[in-house]
Amino acid sequence: MIRNLIVPRVLGKTQEDLQPALELLRALGATPGHEWHEGGAHGFQLEAPSGAVELIAAATAPASDITIEVSDADAAWEIVRQRGVKVLHEIGDTAYGARIFAVEVNGLRMAFITYARKNDDDVEGSLQAQGKRFAIVVARFNSFITERLLDGALLALRQAGASKEDITIVRVPGSFEIPSASRQLALTGKYDAIVCIGCLLRGGTLHYEVIANEVTRGVGQSAQETGVPHAFGVLTCDTLEQAIDRAGLKAGNKGYEAGLAAVEMASLHSKVAENAAGKR
Repeated sequence: MIRNLIVPRVLGKTQEDLQPALELLRALGATPGHEWHEGGAHGFQLEAPSGAVELIAAATAPASDITIEVSDADAAWEIVRQRGVKVLHEIGDTAYGARIFAVEVNGLRMAFITYARKNDDDVEGSLQAQGKRFAIVVARFNSFITERLLDGALLALRQAGASKEDITIVRVPGSFEIPSASRQLALTGKYDAIVCIGCLLRGGTLHYEVIANEVTRGVGQSAQETGVPHAFGVLTCDTLEQAIDRAGLKAGNKGYEAGLAAVEMASLHSKVAENAAGKR
């Protein structure tokens, strides 16, 4: 039975022709999926948390080849504009209450939409980092991986609008030291969110399990007790190959995902506080 929805599109003759569209969609949070190579053809799938088939009754064909639902159309619009792609329709509201815009990359017409919320009382964070401060705690151990994760986290923060001056990078010896440094930073009250970055590789002893459990527990406890959101970008992998895949290859960049999570949680934290104050 149906397991997935796949929309195949030919955007060029070489892998290089695909890069603008691939990079744009990855910047907006799409996860790399299956890849295939056959003869002179190459395919790269990009996955999202869910998919849908939309059937339309209308006199004309849709203006886009694919419609992508995003959590915040305005934040997506800012990211897209920074990449200098061709704009087909600037962001605006629809008659049914959604926010939508459309662009064209390599001949592929893509519409990005945020549907009207069903419940006006919903509280949701946005991917707007302007005016917020972030700290990134990164482990030096396994720096071959953690530096790539750090690059991904920085890219996410800057694309969301965080300035260089509002990002502090703190380096610690290894992943075990991440919770302590994160707590100290959170207690200063200067940061809206902390991004925790490290890499643990399974060895032949129990050391891996002990450290992984302590780091996870420590980061979670620090977030709960300080009230400052912590984004978890610590890889726990069986092999180096798995870590490489999660630091920018087949499985995307988990540092980038942690950066986006930090932005959204910082925004949500502020909105929850404002909502609570408004109801007093």
